[in-house]
Amino acid sequence: MKKTNVLVIGSGGREHAIAWKLRQSPGVDKIFCAPGNAGMASLAELLPIRADDFEALSGFVEDHGVGLTVVGPEAPLAAGIADYFMKKNLKIFGPNQKSARLESSKVFSKDLMKKYRIPTASYDTFTDYKTASEFIEKWPVDKPVVVKADGLAAGKGVYVCKGRAEAQNAVKEIMSDKLFGGAGAVAVVEEFLDGEEASIHIFLDGTNYKIMVSSQDHKRVNDGDLGPNTGGMGAYAPAPVFDDSIRAKLEALIIKPLIAGFKNEGIDYKGVLYIGLMICAGEPYVLEFNCRFGDPETQVVLPLLKTDLLEIMEKTVEGRLDNVQIEWYNKSAVCIVMASGGYPGSFKKGAGIKGLDKAAAIQNSAVFHAGTNFENPISDDKIFLTAGGRVLGAAGWGDNIKDAVNTAYKVVSEISFDGMHFRKDIAKRALERVK
Repeated sequence: MKKTNVLVIGSGGREHAIAWKLRQSPGVDKIFCAPGNAGMASLAELLPIRADDFEALSGFVEDHGVGLTVVGPEAPLAAGIADYFMKKNLKIFGPNQKSARLESSKVFSKDLMKKYRIPTASYDTFTDYKTASEFIEKWPVDKPVVVKADGLAAGKGVYVCKGRAEAQNAVKEIMSDKLFGGAGAVAVVEEFLDGEEASIHIFLDGTNYKIMVSSQDHKRVNDGDLGPNTGGMGAYAPAPVFDDSIRAKLEALIIKPLIAGFKNEGIDYKGVLYIGLMICAGEPYVLEFNCRFGDPETQVVLPLLKTDLLEIMEKTVEGRLDNVQIEWYNKSAVCIVMASGGYPGSFKKGAGIKGLDKAAAIQNSAVFHAGTNFENPISDDKIFLTAGGRVLGAAGWGDNIKDAVNTAYKVVSEISFDGMHFRKDIAKRALERVK
């Protein structure tokens, strides 16, 4: 069997999980990560190349016989990295720029759903602060509403507001204070949907699709879903709320109309499509689309994948996804994010991380690094330091959700660093369903 060299672009926990899963593939030879993080150094060769340096990345791929490039984060996809690579006849897993607009513009995404009658919350869009503020001023004082920045905001540009005052503050921060820069030039104000969320990923080769195991994210920074939104504080899979009935409705009402819409709009979507659902009274509504794997959902979905990830990715790129049968382990997985104190606001970096060796000895688990580096990278006795808001993800899996939760929290108990913060109620909804 001829083996393939793979380049993974990105530096977070999602990319660590992708590299970890690809390392298990018999068809993979060398793995390179650009720029990667300290935890990925045991799996791959780290490259000092930024994710937005398309010329340097493609040059490395050409010079080192890389057979497949896998893009983790949304920013390079939105900037057109897939188009750049395809012009050079380089195989890349990730949608082109036109497809990535599903995530890079919430207005484009909402308008597409409206056009093809895909269930989503009703909405209005605004291009100037004054008009948006005047609209909010007419909103009922205590009626919940959601305010979103149109562009990419690292998962933090969504405000779930309890009423008019919070919505006014959200519009001010997005459009007047420009908290998210150009991403907030346009704002979306939409109906609040009251239900339970689920994260659904599908592999899509332009025509054929395969639904992955479901998962549920925990966005708020504190227990009880309190505090500001984050990039994600933990996840579990599968999500019991996503039952066979919801799956059938997802395919009939969302996936199939969306793919038909893609064909009509000239969108050739190849890669992973993330569908953020809100399930209200047994009906699925789309909260958002993302053009890549979710983070931290990837860290619970990929441990449950039985089929070779390299094969799936190659078939997706080649438009031959119908030729692969994807199988999943009949197990549960949980990931708990360990963050720096102060996240998602300001936080300190450079704290020493203890206990990683003990955590690594725990069976049915993995520690995925999200924001780490080395104190002494050229020494054999490497000391890991915190280097981000989300630092580590403790993943555990088992025959049921309770076992997975216990394993993941056992991993957390072995690890420490100054200011470490984590939620203690990850997968609470799933645990309550099985009582």
